[in-house]
Amino acid sequence: MTTPRTEHLVLPGVLTAEQAAETVAGIRAAQRDDGAIPWFRGHHLDPWDHTEAAMALDAAGEHEAAARAYAWLLRHQNDDGSWYAAYDDGDARRPTDLGRETNFVAYVAVGVWHHYLATGDELFLDRMWPVVRAAIAFVLRLQQPGGQIGWKREADGRPVNDALLTGSSSIHHALRCALALAEEREEPQPDWELAAGALAHAIGGHPERFLDKRHYSMDWYYPVLGGAVTGAAATSRIAERWDEFVVPGLGVRCVLPNPWVTGGESCELALTLWVMGESDRALEILQSLGHLRADGGMYWTGYVFDDRAVWPEELTTWTAGSLLLAVAALGGDEATTAVFGGERLPRGLAPDCCASRG
Repeated sequence: MTTPRTEHLVLPGVLTAEQAAETVAGIRAAQRDDGAIPWFRGHHLDPWDHTEAAMALDAAGEHEAAARAYAWLLRHQNDDGSWYAAYDDGDARRPTDLGRETNFVAYVAVGVWHHYLATGDELFLDRMWPVVRAAIAFVLRLQQPGGQIGWKREADGRPVNDALLTGSSSIHHALRCALALAEEREEPQPDWELAAGALAHAIGGHPERFLDKRHYSMDWYYPVLGGAVTGAAATSRIAERWDEFVVPGLGVRCVLPNPWVTGGESCELALTLWVMGESDRALEILQSLGHLRADGGMYWTGYVFDDRAVWPEELTTWTAGSLLLAVAALGGDEATTAVFGGERLPRGLAPDCCASRG
């Protein structure tokens, strides 16, 4: 096992170098020998959270472990370019949800771009480029006439054309990363550019094209985190519902009106604030999460503040991963800042109503 690279994962009031190393070791301990990273050992793996945890490993310099996570995706991609929504303990022989969710599938492009920027590994890019192409093809077959992306295909192949705002926003980010990979490969993908533009237009200007999930905090901040809503529109969007979702000193509610703050949503909001140039507020959010840290360096999924109780009693790799990525962004890790800050990602894809940040 390599020694984690933690100098950029030190953040006052959030992580010391020793704490960061402990958290990275916790994710490593949950990873299976075949590279799979389930939520925790004995629980399921989903492709999105598997990739998020792999990105956190790369941010800590654990490139070999991250590469094994991407090799798992390469080996187990379905013929249509997808992965199933869940696998028991990350065992590819035991899928437990045969649905294929578009935002889960698309996220491989974000992870592959992040790993390539972190390592410069051309052979890795050669191996994973066909995986990304097939994944994006699967996703775009479910794009609707209004630009939004249908949620998933059921186990029997039937499309679910209803679109989720959070999922489509994540896909927008993935499309931009896929286009960056295409540019690196010198293999232009104009259809992807058109798809990303149409998707940004739907996210920024047509909320009626998505299922109404306004009571979830992810629908509040993800259009900004995914890069479809920027500039003044982003500032206005976050300000509008700040008091509804942010619980001072504790973190971010997952869903209204429940008195439940969650580590993953809190870290993603911190990353969103950093994207907007509001590092001070991002730091405050991250500093509020010390109450979720458990012995051993992992983080509880959430906390019910009315009952003063941890719930559910699970220490998830993706919660720890989201914290490490947010800290890495604030700490200036080059690959992480490039992936989430937009450096080297295509610009000009967002519509005029959602003015580009640069």
